Amino acid sequence: MTVRDSKELPTTECLAPAQIEAKVEVVAVTKAAMPLGKMFVLAMLAGAFIAFGGLYFTVFLSDTALSWGPQRVVGGLVFCLGLVLVLVCGAELFTGNSLMACAFASNKIDVRGLLRNWVVVWLGNFAGALIVAALVYFAGIYKLNGEEVANTMVSIAAGKVTPDPSTLFFRGVLCNVFVCLAVWIGFAGKTVTDKVVGILLPISGFVACGFEHCVANMYFLPIGAVMAAGGYGADITGAVSLNVVGIAYNLFLVTLGNIVGGAILVALAYWFVYHKQQ
Repeated sequence: MTVRDSKELPTTECLAPAQIEAKVEVVAVTKAAMPLGKMFVLAMLAGAFIAFGGLYFTVFLSDTALSWGPQRVVGGLVFCLGLVLVLVCGAELFTGNSLMACAFASNKIDVRGLLRNWVVVWLGNFAGALIVAALVYFAGIYKLNGEEVANTMVSIAAGKVTPDPSTLFFRGVLCNVFVCLAVWIGFAGKTVTDKVVGILLPISGFVACGFEHCVANMYFLPIGAVMAAGGYGADITGAVSLNVVGIAYNLFLVTLGNIVGGAILVALAYWFVYHKQQ
């Protein structure tokens, strides 16, 4: 075997940053051209997967014996379940698809293809999250730990509708910086272990810091609103704002923040460094 032949063999080494950027563009072209039906179903799966992570996080936080610090750190780690499922099993996640801005900047997809994907995937994520919220309700998961899980559902959701608009927006910006960096690491990895280990710190970090993720909120807010309507968490500040208006208020601002954080601060920054010709 020649030296040249050995270099062409598959390798388990992670991709370099410039290779990741090139891969992101190739994947974005595929995403933009995907049939709507398949795109929507994959988006529903992603919404469901993130909701599973949100459910795991909620059940864990319902143990009130834990102190604040360890609760946030371990809670962030269990929430990673959602993105692990998305990256390893394959699904269309709106926040991660902010990286498609790389291909848009390179003129490999047009604005119609970009917005087509973002709109369909956002709606599909919401549908998947709502389905999981319904399943969780009918399965009676909120009754666990003496119905403390129900109160936690209300507490998490109420904390997302009470902040002022600028706070929600910038928490959304910071969140998707972390998420898109986690997805970027996922593109770098060649094995399941690479992908799982690589995303643990960015995802657990954004959760522990209380940043805002629009797809996670598509689960947290509806299930919290249902619990509040059922009389749980009546003494929790902000519980009365858990309604359609409150949900729309959060999702609008957080979605905008997520786009800015992922598409501009991560995607276009790396595109400028590794693709743009000076």
